This record gives sequence, C-alpha cells and structure tokens, in this order.
Amino acid sequence: MKITHTKESRIKNVDFDNLSFGEIFTDHMFVCDYKDGVWNTPEIMPYQPIQMDPSSSVFHYGQAVFEGMKAYKDESNEVWLFRPDQNFERINKSSERLSMPTFPKELFFNGLEKLLSLDKEWIKKGTGNSLYIRPFVFASQAGVQASASNAYKFMIICSPVSSYYSSSEVHVQVAEKYSRAASGGVGFAKAAGNYAAQFYPTSLALKEGFQQIIWTDANTHEYLEEAGTMNIFFRINDTLVTTPTSDRILDGITRKSILRLSEHLGIKTDVRPITIHELLSAKKDGSLKEIFGAGTAVVVSPIKGFGYQNERYVLEDIEDSFAQKLKNHMVAIQTNAAEDPFGWRYPVNTTDSVSL
Repeated sequence: MKITHTKESRIKNVDFDNLSFGEIFTDHMFVCDYKDGVWNTPEIMPYQPIQMDPSSSVFHYGQAVFEGMKAYKDESNEVWLFRPDQNFERINKSSERLSMPTFPKELFFNGLEKLLSLDKEWIKKGTGNSLYIRPFVFASQAGVQASASNAYKFMIICSPVSSYYSSSEVHVQVAEKYSRAASGGVGFAKAAGNYAAQFYPTSLALKEGFQQIIWTDANTHEYLEEAGTMNIFFRINDTLVTTPTSDRILDGITRKSILRLSEHLGIKTDVRPITIHELLSAKKDGSLKEIFGAGTAVVVSPIKGFGYQNERYVLEDIEDSFAQKLKNHMVAIQTNAAEDPFGWRYPVNTTDSVSL
C-alpha cells in the first residue's frame, strides 16, 4: 500500500465543539481503483478533490453504493470499531446487486486501520463524539454506454461528528403517496439512488413541520417499513416491535444489534409486519409507548410524534424509556465503557501512526 502523508494537518482549524454532521473531513483518504478485472494497489493520500471525466458512468447510470461506520476512542485513548465485519459484508452485498465488483476483505481492513492510525487525533473522547467513516464505491469508466461499468473506484473518507438529530424533537410523517423501495428492487442495498429518491418527498414533509418520513410499502401504503434513513421500532405496551427485513428494507447493523441487546436485557421483541392502522389503534388505546429510529449516525433517535392523513399524534413522555436504555447500553459497548458480551467491539491498531 502506498501512503502519502499530508504536509500539514488541518485539525488545528477545526472547532470540535461546533460540528455540523458530515461537513468536515480528516487529513487523509483511502483510494483503490478497479481496472481490467482486478483491484489495483491501494493508496492512502491527503484528502483532496478527485479528477473525473464528465462521461464517467456513475454520473449517467448511478452505479454507486456506500456504508456508514463509526470509530470511537475510550478513556485510555484506545480506538474501537463496532461490528465492521457487518459493514464489509453489506457493502459487497450492495455492490453485487448493482453489478459492481466486490472488494477484498484484506484490503478493506488493512486500509481502514491504516487510515484510522494516521488520523487518530481526529477521534475525540467523550459522550456523543466519534469519527464517522464513509466507505463508498462508484463506477468510473469514461463513456455513456448503458451498461455496467468496467472501472470502479473504492474510497474511504472520515468525518469527526458529535450527536446527530440532537437539537430538537423528531416528528415524522407517515407516507401515503411516495415510496422508498419496491419488492424486487434495491431497497435492501445502500445504493446512492435510494437516498436521492427520498429527498423530494422529505422536502415536502419538512415544509409541513416534520423532520423525517415513515416509509410505507409501495403496494398499499399500509405497512410501516423505515423512518427516513433509519430502521424503526415501536414499543407497544412492553414489547418492542419492528418490521422484518426484506428486499425493500435495509438490514441495519444497529437494528440487529438492538434486537440482540434487547434479548440480553430481558426486553421482549416481536419482528413482524405492522400497519398504520395498528399504530393508530395502539395510540388511541394508550398501548403505544414509544417510537424510535435506529442507525449508525443516530444510534437511537426517539420520535416524539407522527402525522397521518392531516392528523398529528404526539407521544407522552415516559420514565422507563426503552430508547434511552438501549442507547445507553449500546454506546457504552461501542466506547469500551462497558463489557461487550457479544464480541462486537473491534480494536484498531494505531501504533503505526505517524505524528503530523
């Protein structure tokens, strides 16, 4: 692997107490090109713009997938990842669905660890602090042939972050017209186009005072599937309900971790389809206690209320919140502040770093 160090770190110019999510990036990035049927020698270089041909296939046919991960620093300055094997498997699963080449495991982990080793000072300790890691791959072949590309670029960039969705209460609108994904499509993949298609209906919801959308199934708009960019959970009485994954729904790593953690903590879970009609009935009879989203960026994000057919519904505050309990336990595991009975934490070797 070729490594080129930045001449001068930009970290001294960063106000870590006032970060906007995903706007500031660390000193280095990982790059690897796919040509002639093979992945070439990877490189770590200073973070910089990349040069691309205007006819690059990704601009015209949208072959692009990505992942979201986080690195954490504990009180002893050790750096940890959370279930990175799941991210690696999922980016390759996404790539296969878009007819893109899978990436070798050794290159992925070796490159990721070396990148984090170089930029470890960007990972800050403390509650809510982490380094957001964005691996992504896109079609880079020049030409506008309507076919799968024969050249790709795999990259990893990193961004220091603090708490996400933390400034205000979250209210969501239940989708009645637009859909996030359809059966047989690419909803299960972290394909860039999935997110592009959400922006317009989300912009409409924002104008009505909602922060996100609860997506419903494309056929009937009755079954609740995801919330914005998050998997979604409903607490009905003392049971945590979430919809099963499918080819429409992302197999969230935080989602599956919450289900396992809930079992460990004695919280009853039920993975099954749930309709808007059941949700309204549960709200009416008082059995709906909580709604929350789950994902890498937010970990767990409580949802205060929802809107449907021009009606708004607000949930009462409760003391024994499953959302807060699960988030506290999850973050404690991620940051090495508690035991990890599941073997989810992955130690990052940062001893090879070079002072910048």
